[in-house]
Amino acid sequence: MEIVFLGTSCMMPTKERNHQGIFISHKEEGLLVDCGEGIQRQFRIAEIKPTKISVILISHWHGDHVLGLPGLLQTLNASGYEKKLKIIGPKGTKERFEFMFKAFSFTLGFEHEIKEVGGDSSIDLKDLVVGFLPLEHSVPCLGYTISEKDSRRIRVPFIKKLGIPDGPLLGNLQENKEIVWKGKKISPVDATYVVKGKKVSIVLDTLLCNNAFLLAKDADLLISEAVYVDELYKKSEEYKHLTAKQAAELASKSNAKKLVLTHFSQRYKTSEQVLEEAKDVFSNVIAAHDFMKIKI
Repeated sequence: MEIVFLGTSCMMPTKERNHQGIFISHKEEGLLVDCGEGIQRQFRIAEIKPTKISVILISHWHGDHVLGLPGLLQTLNASGYEKKLKIIGPKGTKERFEFMFKAFSFTLGFEHEIKEVGGDSSIDLKDLVVGFLPLEHSVPCLGYTISEKDSRRIRVPFIKKLGIPDGPLLGNLQENKEIVWKGKKISPVDATYVVKGKKVSIVLDTLLCNNAFLLAKDADLLISEAVYVDELYKKSEEYKHLTAKQAAELASKSNAKKLVLTHFSQRYKTSEQVLEEAKDVFSNVIAAHDFMKIKI
């Protein structure tokens, strides 16, 4: 998976930081997590074609997370978009899309599906599983996990010893299917080994809550908001956001391997203070910036 941060600011954009947006690519899938104002320009600067999007995941319907939707969808309309676009969001998403279509007088000319989700459930894609849980914010809000499905890889010495050539037989073994070679049954258990898929967890706009820990559990990469430093803890509670210290505690207690902080208040000219606070609790942490790329 490759993760590109298209926007890392909070309520207001700054000269350096756009509104919220994260693009995750994996094989033929392109998942856009939130769609803040100015997202189309961010795609252009990052040299990513918007038509690569196959799924839009909406955390919640505050403006800094969705104001880029009308323009992006109209661009897909005008770009010969040929996929079936999946749009997933919390309760109220379908109604808000109806309002948006009326306000901007356009319809989607391509196949699409708008789905409202809640509770502990998931959506199965070809090579990925998208999970979601509700978070504790001022409006219905979802946190997401994007997990690769486990895969099988060939035990090369075993295959070479038997003399099985490259081709469909090896493909069947990787799909966990038994094959017959020179009259002998070959089990995928003997010929392959399982590689556990990577897990990316995304926790934005919430109080520290049980579902945040469930989402972050054993994540290879945890992406978490860090709107304030801890001295503004009361403000973070009032607006139902996480501090940098809380994001680090979330990573530490959830056994996450790496933490990326994002969604910073415009009051911070740099991410240095936020990052240093998180490092006091969890060492393997970095602060995101617009157009930063991570591969896992």
